[in-house]
Amino acid sequence: MSYRPKIANVTKAGSNDKEGLYEFIVSLADGTQCRVFYNRFPDWEMTALTRLGKVPCPVCHKDFICKCMEKFQDDFDRQLKEQEWLSKVAE
Repeated sequence: MSYRPKIANVTKAGSNDKEGLYEFIVSLADGTQCRVFYNRFPDWEMTALTRLGKVPCPVCHKDFICKCMEKFQDDFDRQLKEQEWLSKVAE
């Protein structure tokens, strides 16, 4: 695949601190936004990833719900952890 997501910004959309559940809005360099869910206990683990339907999908170019971003879940997880987005935003 030629598409490579690059995270530009992350904002916290919601959390349940007691249960360790977090919801983040991830903005990509190409303008795409995704919603990412994480469980913090025992360690940060991504539980779900979906594209927000504000702009067409950069992979399949559909302007409605698709599951293309799920293919890049490992890329998202790696970038969020390597660039320490999770610890910056969750606090």
